[in-house]
Amino acid sequence: MTKNPNVVIEQKKTFGQKSADGVAAIMGSWKFLIIQTCLLATWITLNIIGWIQHWDPYPFILLNLTLSFQAAYATPVILMSQNRQSETDRIRAEMDYDTNVKAEKEIKGLHDHIQHIEDHRLEEILKKLINLEEKLTK
Repeated sequence: MTKNPNVVIEQKKTFGQKSADGVAAIMGSWKFLIIQTCLLATWITLNIIGWIQHWDPYPFILLNLTLSFQAAYATPVILMSQNRQSETDRIRAEMDYDTNVKAEKEIKGLHDHIQHIEDHRLEEILKKLINLEEKLTK
């Protein structure tokens, strides 16, 4: 019986793997990029214009620290998700290989069966031709 690789992989996921996949999915989206761009633009604008007290004046050291902190934690989580994806791809490849081997065996069996049927039919045709030849020579 062929297994669904998505089901097998989903059953093997740990909480950490699910979390890493969730974080990678969020951080790898246009929605995240647009929201982060808007937040950064707002941060910079508020600190340049000075409507509110300058809490992070140019060169925006606090902003750099915040982005570095985000990158320091996001990178390993995204790498964990990629490593799990590589494992997922390996499992899928193994399952595909097993399916291909089974299909090859079945095709060979069908080929042998068809060959047997063709051989049997050829024998019948040959017997009929021999019988016909015998009737004609008598």
